[in-house]
Amino acid sequence: MEINDVVVRRAAGSDAAAVADVWLRSFAAALPDVRRAHTDDQVRAWVRDVLVPGEETWVATVRGSVVGMMVLGDEDLDQLYLHPAWQGRGIGSRLVDLAKRLRPTGLRLWTFQVNASARRFYERHGFVACEWTDGRGNEEREPDVRYVWRPDA
Repeated sequence: MEINDVVVRRAAGSDAAAVADVWLRSFAAALPDVRRAHTDDQVRAWVRDVLVPGEETWVATVRGSVVGMMVLGDEDLDQLYLHPAWQGRGIGSRLVDLAKRLRPTGLRLWTFQVNASARRFYERHGFVACEWTDGRGNEEREPDVRYVWRPDA
């Protein structure tokens, strides 16, 4: 696979099942010890009924198959997940670069403290940790960290 084989586009309703599959596989691989707040069926329904139709959801595809997904809010990078088999190939970087172009004044995000690979990834992309919590503010009750990216930093 060449990075040019990756197509990044807005998600369509027909992508919802594949987006949910990427989210579920990625979460399971990256965070096997983190308690999930929702069942697989609840995640699939949330992606189908809320995320894809109501949020700015982007997908990365290779030969028509969804291999990554990202959700953007006003200043938030709310979700960024890659299918485990497709990590380490520059796809996450393409999604973050797109997020920076679309939100040129800055971005913020949360990730779990135990997710060392995600933390390294965001730090490589210029995000700076600015808040650490004990997890009381998230559904999983898992300690997390807020990162911020500002273009002038």
